[in-house]
Amino acid sequence: MIAPEIIPLGAGAANALNGVWPDRVVEVVSRGELHAYRVAKPLGRVLVCAGGGYVRLMYDREGAQVAEWLNGLGYEADVLVHRLPGQADGAGGVWPKDVALTDALAALGHIPRDQPLFLLGLSSGGHLAGAVACQPGVDANGLLIAYGPINANHSRYKAPPGKPDYPPPQKQAFYDDWPIGLAAEPHGVPRCPAFLAYALHDQSVPIEHALNYIRTARDLDLDLDAHVFGKAPHGFALRELEGSQAAWPDLAALWMARKASR
Repeated sequence: MIAPEIIPLGAGAANALNGVWPDRVVEVVSRGELHAYRVAKPLGRVLVCAGGGYVRLMYDREGAQVAEWLNGLGYEADVLVHRLPGQADGAGGVWPKDVALTDALAALGHIPRDQPLFLLGLSSGGHLAGAVACQPGVDANGLLIAYGPINANHSRYKAPPGKPDYPPPQKQAFYDDWPIGLAAEPHGVPRCPAFLAYALHDQSVPIEHALNYIRTARDLDLDLDAHVFGKAPHGFALRELEGSQAAWPDLAALWMARKASR
């Protein structure tokens, strides 16, 4: 694995990776960072948002290993290390609800727009990538979300009904601000093409998240490819592929190649 170029997105100490490859995580984020995994003559550039429930970042599993796969396809991969809503900010307070989105938009300012741009997020990173896709002026070629809690963590649309709010309160507030892919919440409907990969029996991220987006795509005539894998576990990423979900990386790669030429 090549070492990325680390681009600070603000003031603060450099972030530390905890653990050993390939299971390193980031538990405390003191500043936003963009970790750029470069390739010569890229076919496109991808902002990668790792998951971790907005309380940590699964840096290797859903960031660096995704970057390695994208590099192999010919894409530059820019892995976002974003601050975490509700986590201590080092100055006696906590980071606000929208701090991850603030860092993501700052990261986009460091990604050249000379090639097609994709947004890719896994788990909570899928929710963040979806929120980025909804921002004015973000003209992405495509949005890819794998098992992301994109809308059914919202207080009004929870699945299953009655599910408790997620702590800290800043995290729940961010979910409530950005329900992705619901026609009833048009500010949260991405207008770029989208690709979804979900697990049918996922207990952490119920399939309702994907179904809500699928209904919206049908009703609004959006460009959406959606894939639901019957026996996949939550967090399958690029590792747990002992089932039909083994097809998702190739499906995603072919989809990106088509959308890169639009």
